Amino acid sequence: MTLIEFFDYASVFIFALTGALVASRAQLDVVGFAFVASLTAVGGGTLRDVLLDRNPVFWVGEPSFIGVAVAAAVLVFFTAHLFESRLTVLTWLDACALAVAVAAGTGVALELGHHAAIVLLMGVATGCFGGLMRDVVCNEVPLVLKQGELYVTAAFAGAASAIIAGSLVSEGWALLICAGVTFTLRAGSLIFGWRLPVYKSRPPRR
Repeated sequence: MTLIEFFDYASVFIFALTGALVASRAQLDVVGFAFVASLTAVGGGTLRDVLLDRNPVFWVGEPSFIGVAVAAAVLVFFTAHLFESRLTVLTWLDACALAVAVAAGTGVALELGHHAAIVLLMGVATGCFGGLMRDVVCNEVPLVLKQGELYVTAAFAGAASAIIAGSLVSEGWALLICAGVTFTLRAGSLIFGWRLPVYKSRPPRR
C-alpha cells in the first residue's frame, strides 16, 4: 500500500465515522447511517477524481473503500450512545479526517503531474466537500462555514506546504507535512480560537 492509498483509506474511515455521528444526531436508522457515512467518506475524493479525469474513481476501482465506510457506520450505530458529547467527538474526528484527506488529494494531483494551482484546489476539494455534503444532507450548519474558523484555510495551507516542501524533501515527507500543517491549524482554531477576520457590515455613508 502506498502512502497516498493509506491516506485515502484513513480519510474514508474517519470521515465515515463523522458521517455516522451526524446520522446519530439526526436519529436515522442503520441504512441511513451507512448512506450518510459513505457519502461523507467518498464525496471529496469522488469530486477530485472526476475533476482530474482519474478513471476509474477510486472507490469504483477498489470497492473495499465502501466496505470500510459501512463498517465505520455500523460501529458508530452501536457505540454512539457511549459518548457524552458527540459534537465534540465529531469536531475532532473531522479535524483528523480533514488532515489526511487534504494530504490524499494533494498527493493524487502531484502524482498526476498537475500545476501547483490544481494541486492546491484538489487538496482543498478532497478535504472539504465530503463534510460539506454530510452537513447539508443532514441539515446541520456546515463545519466548513463556521464563522471565522480555520477550515478551508487550514486545508489550503496544508496543500501549499506540500508543494513547497516537495522541492526540498521526498513526496512522502511532503504529504506528512501537509497533514501536520492542516491538523495543527484546525486544532489551533478549535483550542485557541485562531480566526481570520470576518466581514462586518457598516451603514452606508450619507
